[in-house]
Amino acid sequence: MHLTNKTFDEMEIGQTQELRRLVTADDLYVFANVSGNYNPMHLPEWDGDGDGHVESVAPGMYIASLISAVLGTSLPGPGTSYRKQSIEFLDRVYAGEEVICRVTVADKLDGGLVVLDTDIRRAIDDAIVLTGQATVAAPTQKFDRDDVDIPRLVVERHKHFDAILEKARPLPSIPTAVVCPEDEKSLGGAILAAEHSIITPILIGNRDKILAAAQGLGIDISRYELLDGDHHSAPALACKLVHEGRARAVMKGHLHTEDLLRPMVQRDTGLRIGKRFTHVFVMDVPGMPHPVMVTDAAINITPDLKTKVDIVQNAIDLSISIGHDAPLAAILSAVETVNPDIPSSIDAALLSKMAERGQITGGFVDGPLAMDNAVDIGAARTKGLTGKVAGHANILVVPNIDAGNMLAKQLAFISHAEGAGIVLGAKVPVILNSRSDSSKSRLASCAVAALHQARLSGGVL
Repeated sequence: MHLTNKTFDEMEIGQTQELRRLVTADDLYVFANVSGNYNPMHLPEWDGDGDGHVESVAPGMYIASLISAVLGTSLPGPGTSYRKQSIEFLDRVYAGEEVICRVTVADKLDGGLVVLDTDIRRAIDDAIVLTGQATVAAPTQKFDRDDVDIPRLVVERHKHFDAILEKARPLPSIPTAVVCPEDEKSLGGAILAAEHSIITPILIGNRDKILAAAQGLGIDISRYELLDGDHHSAPALACKLVHEGRARAVMKGHLHTEDLLRPMVQRDTGLRIGKRFTHVFVMDVPGMPHPVMVTDAAINITPDLKTKVDIVQNAIDLSISIGHDAPLAAILSAVETVNPDIPSSIDAALLSKMAERGQITGGFVDGPLAMDNAVDIGAARTKGLTGKVAGHANILVVPNIDAGNMLAKQLAFISHAEGAGIVLGAKVPVILNSRSDSSKSRLASCAVAALHQARLSGGVL
């Protein structure tokens, strides 16, 4: 960032400087954390005064702080020290509105003091929302540098999952066979999704354990259908309910993934539809402009090329279901050029060509791409990579389960992402949650499954 100032001697009455700023929801969260002002009126998604409407009002002192941004960076600029500020608030500013902050030199006083008129207006209608006057000690030494930088802030919130939940809200609740929800986390996740009208759970498992989990949560599950079964019979019963049309999704409870999927791959009674079962993590990564999908991180250990075709196609189909019109799938490898000694780079090139020839449809596929140039446009351009996918990928196809599992957990535990887990390739979506998943992850998994099932069945999204 380049910063320069105007010294006291360089300043003249009438000089002016402006700053335009779009007020975002993230700004409100940052200000709340820095200032300690947690007034719900200033927090997105909260109704602060009980009138049934979310306010998202920018705090007055946050708006006023934009004056100091102009004074400290532009006019007078670096070296400026506040002495006095008068403020009169005339109107509110809301998240999503753009404001223009203007300071004008009104007078120069003895002792190096400068008086500046200050006002802030809404850009859309030029209405004044704040007016006042500042007195500052202007800098006496010239400052002119282009290497000023500060650490970047990322607000840890999961707006992409909020959008997915909002998109799923109008859909009718999806009948879901919940297999062995015999602990509080798995049962609680299913009931939470039911309370949000995303699923209608059919609880299958050990009756006594399910009732004990419900008692531990302090919830009444009497209005939900409860079918008795063990870890062997419950997954098979879930498949039977799907074939009978009573369930349009399956949800994993407190049992091993292989126990859940084993009856689903049976030829006559299972849920296969001609594709390999593949797993997709839909990750809401703070700071990313869109959800990031990681596949396959849970089922296929060392997939061959044929399996990878299904992995890519299933991910593209799911991406469309959650709102991407043109999914961008990056086939990851350690390098972005084909290396005969790195098998994943060869598979990536073949998958890219297969998509080009229409053997994979619905999105754009490119590879091999390294992780950096798959998601960062600067890294992609540095390597001379062009095309729609490089630097913009929303689907990350990993070479094997090791890479996928590591990537997903790095995003979760280092980048503070939330992940929704879905198994595709079956007759209906299979909601696959980890025991450590938060309630938000479980809820989002159900919402993703509902959106995908609605699109597959011709429902309205």
